[in-house]
Amino acid sequence: MQIAIKHSIAAGALLALVLTLATGVAHGQGYAPDNERGWYVGGGVGQFGVEIDGLDGLDDTIADFDADDTAWKLFAGYRFNPYLSLEAAYVNFGEPGDDFSSGGSSGDYTLNLSGFAPYLVGTVPLGPLELFAKIGYYFYDLEIDADLDDLGGDVFTSSDSGQDMVYGVGVGITFMERFNARLEYENIDVEGTDDANAFWLTGAWRF
Repeated sequence: MQIAIKHSIAAGALLALVLTLATGVAHGQGYAPDNERGWYVGGGVGQFGVEIDGLDGLDDTIADFDADDTAWKLFAGYRFNPYLSLEAAYVNFGEPGDDFSSGGSSGDYTLNLSGFAPYLVGTVPLGPLELFAKIGYYFYDLEIDADLDDLGGDVFTSSDSGQDMVYGVGVGITFMERFNARLEYENIDVEGTDDANAFWLTGAWRF
């Protein structure tokens, strides 16, 4: 429930930004930066939420995993033109976790997810405002740990490496023809999760 509320607030903020910036698009129709292609680098912070309907081996103790944490990423890319880019990112989704109490047992659990993702990014420029969509492949390392207080330590650890689809949409605006700021929603199809997504605020410098 907490994740759903946070995601609703973030989605509302994204919509509000789009509506606000859209009113200025007409004034930006003559916007023609001199760097419509080339390299860019950037980074961002976000909020990552994940839901798992039961953990293998702990179904009787932890029925649902539903948590969030702060995420961060670093990325670089190349713009072939104002409409198409290739991007590569290192993405760390933090360590979402929570305490639990079930069947007379209590403890805590955490999930650690990080990896590398190449993306294809399509952009619709509207003056300084941009709408974009991206699709990529996430190569990740996933670790899930659970502790039971009455047993005094780790009772469950699962480590896995994999690769799955990742895709997102968002809106950006460029300042001074070089600095591009974005709000973005991203969904990650991580195997074994019911839902894994993130909201991002990023900034990139276009050379």
